[in-house]
Amino acid sequence: QMEASFIEVSIGGMTCTGCEQTIQASVGKLDGIKSIKASHTAANAFIEYYPSLVDSLKIKEAITGSGYTVKKFIITPQN
Repeated sequence: QMEASFIEVSIGGMTCTGCEQTIQASVGKLDGIKSIKASHTAANAFIEYYPSLVDSLKIKEAITGSGYTVKKFIITPQN
């Protein structure tokens, strides 16, 4: 049983729901992503992922490869 982790990514360059969908699609197709919810209004994405399958570098590459900037990763502890 793998434990999923949560991470919040601060993203620059999103202006519309289309941007959200682009990021959700590019990150969502990575192995090990359980869920992703991007918000252009909050300029972030909440990602639930399996650290044994995918790391933050791969997530960052998927976002920057789509033409957006990753400002920072915020590890959100789950209780």
